[in-house]
Amino acid sequence: MLESIKKILGIGPAVDYGALVRQGAIILDVRSKGEYSGGHIKGSINIPVDQLKSNLSRLPDKQKPIITCCASGMRSSSAKSILKSIGYTEVYSGGGWAELRNQL
Repeated sequence: MLESIKKILGIGPAVDYGALVRQGAIILDVRSKGEYSGGHIKGSINIPVDQLKSNLSRLPDKQKPIITCCASGMRSSSAKSILKSIGYTEVYSGGGWAELRNQL
């Protein structure tokens, strides 16, 4: 019962984003192109969340880990939900890009 509640609330063990990146995870920045050009994580891919479904060819491997990020975490969570609903298996919301960068 407790595990079900944790899952619903999104509470669980901390994700080691650095380890995921070392294992080949893609960092997907879902902010606008203007926001991305103002600063981003080196090596990240920029696909704005509102263009995600039309750019899935840039993410061909549905088994490869993907870490989404944005400015605050809202669009990152939306992108995670979109990707999971399409069949991507290992998707993590990294929240805001600046905070995620500090965890890598």
